[in-house]
Amino acid sequence: MYANRIDRLQTAMTDTGVTAVLLSVGTDLPYFTGYEAMPLERITMLVVRPTGVPTLVIPELEVPRVKVDPAFEVRGWGEMEDSIGIVVDLAGDAGLVAVGDQCWSGFLLDLQRRIPGAFWQSATPLTLPMRMRKTADEVEALRATAASADRVAARLANQPFSGRTEADLTVWIEAALREEGNDGLSFQAIVASGPNAASPHHHGGSRVMTAGDTVVCDFGGRMGGYCSDTTRTFVVGEPSAAVAAAHAVLHSAQQAAVAAVRPGVTAESIDRVARQVIEEAGYGAYFIHRTGHGIGLDVHEHPYIVEGNDLILEPGMAFSIEPGIYMPGEYGMRIEDIVVVTEDGVDNLNRSSRELVSV
Repeated sequence: MYANRIDRLQTAMTDTGVTAVLLSVGTDLPYFTGYEAMPLERITMLVVRPTGVPTLVIPELEVPRVKVDPAFEVRGWGEMEDSIGIVVDLAGDAGLVAVGDQCWSGFLLDLQRRIPGAFWQSATPLTLPMRMRKTADEVEALRATAASADRVAARLANQPFSGRTEADLTVWIEAALREEGNDGLSFQAIVASGPNAASPHHHGGSRVMTAGDTVVCDFGGRMGGYCSDTTRTFVVGEPSAAVAAAHAVLHSAQQAAVAAVRPGVTAESIDRVARQVIEEAGYGAYFIHRTGHGIGLDVHEHPYIVEGNDLILEPGMAFSIEPGIYMPGEYGMRIEDIVVVTEDGVDNLNRSSRELVSV
């Protein structure tokens, strides 16, 4: 798998005139090697030339964590060695160097000083077309972790909310994700209740949930490096007429956007579908973020489902559909599924209820 990915990267390098690709911390590195670098002050960097076997330059003490693969060589460096110099030597007489977007600025500045004649660019134009289109194996990895999130969502519907703090429920969700087979979290779970739910990225605090509150629960885990991300909205007790009406609109918008996904349409057209339903119902000013984001090894990656992105959707692209309605000082709500573009439509990876669940 890694040899195939590196071969495709080297082909892209040849086609674009890139003479060296340097990948450090971040998810490009595990995409090509299976190794996730610790974000240390010690440099870890994969050096790829247009031909030949790439070299993973890594602190010697980290070498045992690398799974041996014939797709690349490993060069451990000791504490007294010139690690930047090793990367410079491997990059060779570089003319156009592409660097991964996630690289400590200190490393990059040192490299630029040591390779003064090079031109520098982001590696994303090379890696993005590959990473944005998931293989069948990647889709199955996303499906597995999405199913685990669905199981947590189903368990949430049977949890007590009233009298409990947001922080307490956050801890429960994160533990449940691990119980359901995840080996890590995609992000700190979001539990936002009552007026806090009008803040899309609120982090659960000391607020106690009470009758009438809407509660937005947004969470995801990681399995084998791949992320899940789902959001469901609950209500403590019975919803008010206003909350029930708004959620009905949101549900319709989310389902219409999912149904609109297919090859050949643009990313921004999916955003428009969700937004139109919400705007026509009079809530347009309260849908304050994009409709979705790509997902894979990163919980947020390309493609982004937002106005202005005229990217044509293709089979294998995976992203969220997550419109929301946020009434400042009152309530908020969001529904989020992960979908994958298929050859003739859409595969919704999430299966848990999208109804407004009373807890």
